[in-house]
Amino acid sequence: MSDWVVDTRDVTKVYTMGDMEVHALRGLSIQIGAGEVIAIMGPSGSGKSTLMNILGCLDRPTAGDYYLDGESVSELSDDQLAGIRNRKVGFVFQSFNLLPRATALANVELPLRYAQNGKNRRKRAKAALEAVGLAGRITHRPNELSGGEQQRVAIARALVNNPSIIMADEPTGNLDTKAGDELMELLLDLNRKNDTTLIIVTHDPEIAALTQRVVKIRDGVVESDT
Repeated sequence: MSDWVVDTRDVTKVYTMGDMEVHALRGLSIQIGAGEVIAIMGPSGSGKSTLMNILGCLDRPTAGDYYLDGESVSELSDDQLAGIRNRKVGFVFQSFNLLPRATALANVELPLRYAQNGKNRRKRAKAALEAVGLAGRITHRPNELSGGEQQRVAIARALVNNPSIIMADEPTGNLDTKAGDELMELLLDLNRKNDTTLIIVTHDPEIAALTQRVVKIRDGVVESDT
């Protein structure tokens, strides 16, 4: 099957809103290799969020094929998609999405709990926090951490299941310039060390310039791929 980690072929996504049909993706094809660092850019309404949802197995295409690590996922059930998502994809969001009353360690353990993977759970969560430079903050709750530290917890959570892909949606959007630069340095360092495929949705050309490829989406299709 496909040699790509991500391989979409003529993917369409149509949303029905009353009597209207909204065509978010219009036959979009994109291939991403193992260990690649790629930025996805596009104006509001371009389809990039829809594309990220499909690539991350949060949604499925209306038509077309999507292969993740060589496995066809276009027609899987919700439960099957959730299983693949938990094993193969780590998410980093602009808003961190941490549980406010849970410690950093408990937040990072969450994907292991959902996967019912109790083996060495605490040890693996600690190792992920150490990997992002937070060994001394594992008992702190989000309100006791800076924005940059909270985003590092989110990255540790994304890493803990050793995913094939990390998808980062505007990961520096809520950070100041210094913290944003440190975060990108961390993500790129993790990519180099672990060969994890890194897909970043961003509006920031300076962030995009740090990646190996920039794919621009407009009106549900690939406008350019450089």
